[in-house]
Amino acid sequence: MSFTAQDVKALRDATGAGMMDAKKALEAADGDMEAATQALREKGLAKAAARSDRDNDEGTVAIAADGNAAAIVQIKTETDFSAKNEAVTSLAQTIADAVLAGGVGAADAHSTAIDDLKVTIKENIELGAVELVTAADGNILDTYLHRQDGRGVNAVAVEGSGVSQDDLHQVALHIAFAKPEYLSADEVPADDIAKERASLLEITKAEGKPEQAWEKIVDGRIRGWLGERVLLEQGLNGDKTAVKDSLGGGSIARFVQVVIGS
Repeated sequence: MSFTAQDVKALRDATGAGMMDAKKALEAADGDMEAATQALREKGLAKAAARSDRDNDEGTVAIAADGNAAAIVQIKTETDFSAKNEAVTSLAQTIADAVLAGGVGAADAHSTAIDDLKVTIKENIELGAVELVTAADGNILDTYLHRQDGRGVNAVAVEGSGVSQDDLHQVALHIAFAKPEYLSADEVPADDIAKERASLLEITKAEGKPEQAWEKIVDGRIRGWLGERVLLEQGLNGDKTAVKDSLGGGSIARFVQVVIGS
């Protein structure tokens, strides 16, 4: 089977292979485009395996939401340049839509598309976080996606009970930029608190504070330490009013956040 220069170009465009590699693949496949494509894909995946230990802290994140459910999907790349590639951002959205419709397991059906990106972009590309949040009966959801240079970089889904949609959206915005680690102080591991308390006590002693004031000073510093990590203890959008006191008597059931580079 013969082939033309146009066939070589088409194969290059489809696989990301070099001109000579595309030509050789067509020659080996006797002009069979499908066979040549598969051969180059397998060759590209073999090379991709060698890149699997390279850092891929960049990427993109997408959100799909409908009513009381929201899906968040992350695709990890090595560079921000590749993360902005339309093929990467569109695939992230496609997978998010699939997860929203079919559950977390629906992401598995797109493994071939992820492999194809590894071949064409020539980076250590992989599926990152896949989250599906479904609000309990009577609760509501809010989402927020922060975009940068054409890609999602910070995605939030938050579930509230007895909270207005506007108030919940303010909490979603706050989460995006404050990046809390925990919802409530009860979720912070006791060992972490104990270690921090011991460290703060030594700092307080070294500062020459009077011994009778140590406990009160350390308690205050622990509250500040928790405020950096715990959503409900943080001041909403940097204000003095804590998130837990800004909900009009309602509550936050949970939140999910996926941040590129974290």
